[in-house]
Amino acid sequence: MTQFDGRMAIVTGGAGGIGSATCRRMAARGAAVAVFDRDATAAEAVAAAITAKGGKAQAFHCDITDRPAVDRAVAAAEAALGPAAILVNNAGFDIFKPFLKTSPAEWEKLIAVNLVGALHMHHAVLPGMADRKYGRVVNVASDAARVGSTGEAVYAACKAALLGLTKTLAREHARDGITLNVVCPGPTDTALFDEFRKGASNPDKLMEAFRRSIPLGRIGAPDDLPGAICFFASDDAAYVTGQVISVSGGLSMAG
Repeated sequence: MTQFDGRMAIVTGGAGGIGSATCRRMAARGAAVAVFDRDATAAEAVAAAITAKGGKAQAFHCDITDRPAVDRAVAAAEAALGPAAILVNNAGFDIFKPFLKTSPAEWEKLIAVNLVGALHMHHAVLPGMADRKYGRVVNVASDAARVGSTGEAVYAACKAALLGLTKTLAREHARDGITLNVVCPGPTDTALFDEFRKGASNPDKLMEAFRRSIPLGRIGAPDDLPGAICFFASDDAAYVTGQVISVSGGLSMAG
């Protein structure tokens, strides 16, 4: 028996860097993975790669900012793969600008994906977990929520709200057998980080500054994250809830 045999895991943003790495790792450990993403073609590719290696996965088109779409996707995933035992809220979006150069329209887009989308997913999945008296929720936030990050004010605010949401729901649902925890990536080589790098006046200088500031001496890779996510999603973490861990190469060391 492997770690997640018989359990269905929903991963939002499952076609992205951290999301796809998490889908692959969970499938390799026995989970039936529902790959949620608004990019249906990319989600299908992730699911196909998993099944080609003998894993179990299916793609579901889902815009997490649209509550009816979330409800439809969750219902379809549970009909196809079984009741959700694990939820990984990984989908994220950022606009890299100093706060005073952003607009209310941009705030709305950031809040819709990074906060409201996560609210939709919790609200859709937690009732079933509570009825079954079992659930593991892992929210992927950001170290920007813990220490701040220049040019990411609204994104950081949303991710900080996700920390508060996680801790509150961890208290509300502890007696339901549900744990909720947070993984905070540091700088990680994903498409989102690539956009950040492209927006810099001197990308090479920026990357060198990051490498110097990170004690382990390198930018994170998507495959650096699934270990922590899978730990929180597993029964090894059955007595761990409402906690936050950074996966940042030591860039932040918050206690």
